[in-house]
Amino acid sequence: MAKAPPPSVSFLFSHPAHLIACGLGSGLSPIAPGTAGTLFAWLSYPLLRNYFVDDAWFAGFLVMMFALGIPACHLTGHKLGVVDHGSIVWDEIVPFWAVLLLTPLTGVWQLAAFLWFRFYDVVKPPPANYFDSELKNGFGVMMDDVVAAGYTVLTLALFKFLLERFT
Repeated sequence: MAKAPPPSVSFLFSHPAHLIACGLGSGLSPIAPGTAGTLFAWLSYPLLRNYFVDDAWFAGFLVMMFALGIPACHLTGHKLGVVDHGSIVWDEIVPFWAVLLLTPLTGVWQLAAFLWFRFYDVVKPPPANYFDSELKNGFGVMMDDVVAAGYTVLTLALFKFLLERFT
């Protein structure tokens, strides 16, 4: 099955849901849009994080962005004719912001988080594969990446534990 081409810039600006779901344009990348969306999340995180006084406020913001992403991704997927079109990257952005909230602030840890998140997003271990294949709506689109984020955080925690224990 051929991949669907990225939508046009005019599509992006034709409805606020499309702008959100396509990650403010980062999902329009013709090459690896999911990676481009995750990279957008990584680059925007320090700027965004500075607007919140503490982790609890930022976590609340992430919950709101997740909730906003459900209808935005659903509507955009419907308009594009593909439920989880490659240009829909809000599902990468919000969960990766959550991963970064729980990741040490060093570049090495953040790079590891980026690589593990992309790995789990592509591989889709259970239950991510369920959300991806069975829930053909905005909630399913968002949740498979939440699961990838959970696996990423667990992997980083395991590596942190092993490094502290054996170094």
